[in-house]
Amino acid sequence: MIRVATLADLDAVADLEVDNLGVDAWSPGLVEQAITDEHASLHVWVAEDDDTGEVVGHAVAAVVDVTELQRISVAGTHRRTGLASALLAEVVRTAERAGVERVVLEVREDNAGALAFYRAHGFVELARRRGYYRDGTTAIVLARDLTGTMAS
Repeated sequence: MIRVATLADLDAVADLEVDNLGVDAWSPGLVEQAITDEHASLHVWVAEDDDTGEVVGHAVAAVVDVTELQRISVAGTHRRTGLASALLAEVVRTAERAGVERVVLEVREDNAGALAFYRAHGFVELARRRGYYRDGTTAIVLARDLTGTMAS
């Protein structure tokens, strides 16, 4: 099940950050700021295991004139179960309801699995940001048009 995150999810989301994003993980303080965003531009969702209710995934997106998918993460034990696709679908639905025309994100150029995932969901490469990540890895900027007018 996908739902909006609450402060009760803070520890689980912070743990997912560390487990899945390593040196690029957000601190618990940043996760808390995202969950309690006063400006309502940041949205945080969690994916729960249907059997246990345990938080096993999360996504964060800034929904403004363009939606920026800032993170999406699923616990290793729950990968390839459709949770990342469900989280992404919730991001896209929220963007569409807000009238946003495009979803953008950055992904590490060495993350072949993530690149394949996003491309399978209609994202195309827009640009590259050299040295974007803390370890110097290049980021590939991907976008998905929500209007059907963006050239691929």
